[in-house]
Amino acid sequence: MTNLPPAANLRGAFDLSSLVKPARPAGQESAAPTSATRLVVEATDATFTSILELSSTVPVIVEFYGAGVAPALAPVIEQYGGRMVLATIDGAANPQLAQAFQVAEVPTVAAVVAGRPVQLFVGMPAAAEVRQVLDQVLVLAEQQGVTGTIPVEAGDTADAEPVEEPLPPHHQEAYDAIAAGDFATAIREYETAIAQDPRDHLAVAGLAQVRLLARLDGVSADTVRANAAAAPDDVDAQLAVADLDVSGGHLDDAFGRLLELFPTLDADGKTAVRTRLLDFFEIAGAEDPRVAVARRRLTGLLY
Repeated sequence: MTNLPPAANLRGAFDLSSLVKPARPAGQESAAPTSATRLVVEATDATFTSILELSSTVPVIVEFYGAGVAPALAPVIEQYGGRMVLATIDGAANPQLAQAFQVAEVPTVAAVVAGRPVQLFVGMPAAAEVRQVLDQVLVLAEQQGVTGTIPVEAGDTADAEPVEEPLPPHHQEAYDAIAAGDFATAIREYETAIAQDPRDHLAVAGLAQVRLLARLDGVSADTVRANAAAAPDDVDAQLAVADLDVSGGHLDDAFGRLLELFPTLDADGKTAVRTRLLDFFEIAGAEDPRVAVARRRLTGLLY
């Protein structure tokens, strides 16, 4: 089965948040990939955090394989001359990654751009179709500011170091703070970047993302959903469960929940819901068709 996405709909719709800081016993460091700077890397549940970090330099194509199905994309990836990296994953041996990427069969191919997942296809289409999709991934990566390369000498994919385009200072500070789990500092850095340049769309999107991470930090999903079910008219309860929906990629659920609630609210409630929806639109991206539909509904309710 092949499922090639259109160029305008490459943004991901599933959750990798559980992979950012994988649980491990106290005092035990997470394993790093043995070849994180190669064009072709074997990734595992334990090493995928390094892949997420690498995806801020170059887009990472993720190829799941299994019994009787060997990885096949390395020759195509190498044709891009270091502009992207391939991470191959044994789906059966890495259940956390298989679940996060919603792998139902192999081969399944996705991408990660600036830490964000992108569903590509299931099955293996013709090489020309694969290259078409990979070209679209590079366009998306450029839109997200991921424009680094891994310089590789002819015939050598083993020992190259990535060359990363430097982030603007406040973006870098925000990125480092997120990596350290310091969401408050990351929020301040993005707010400063926006104050200096209100047209900094990457900072606006980053601020929306880190606000979501901060709101979800330490919360119990079961408690949030129970509270929302018990209080369907409570603004805070519905906003909290909408956060969970967005973090899991269930945008239609989050948008529908808040847009149904919107007409019943007072002015303060409507402002809170509108503000949260605008954040969600930034997280999902303007090119996501679900955003366009929800934005039209919101506009209709406002006017």
